[in-house]
Amino acid sequence: MENQTVPPVLSPVKYAGFWLRFVAFIIDSIVIGIIKWILISPVLVFFGISTLNNMDCTNDFETIKSITLFIGTMLISGLVIVVLTWLYYALLESSPHQATIGKLAVGIKVTDESGNRVTLLRASGRHFAKIISAMILMIGFIMAGFTEKKQALHDMIANCLVIKK
Repeated sequence: MENQTVPPVLSPVKYAGFWLRFVAFIIDSIVIGIIKWILISPVLVFFGISTLNNMDCTNDFETIKSITLFIGTMLISGLVIVVLTWLYYALLESSPHQATIGKLAVGIKVTDESGNRVTLLRASGRHFAKIISAMILMIGFIMAGFTEKKQALHDMIANCLVIKK
């Protein structure tokens, strides 16, 4: 008799629904908020105080220069926040953990449609596709509660799944 190996029994995939994903999002928002506060607050305080101190209502040029510096600081801070948020989601979801801190906390992870770890490029695409999910009155996010595989619109665009570990 030959030595036969029995294939492992695969357990059915359990998809992460809307509310579990929402709780993960809240946790991630808190984490990202703390990181943003630590990185951006000192810059805004410095430029905000220096702008107020340098405002001279009698000198239009100095006032315009101060306001321009403040607006530039706000724009750069906004860009830093966009990049920081993108890197947080894309790097963590494409990592060996396949999850952000919020997703880890609730026991879910991001995979491709075959159940494999996503690439950084796919995780980035998924992240930026969330803009489309948000643009249509957040319906793209709400779809995760009603689709067969619990996919939000951005998951469908990036061919991803969010599953329970």
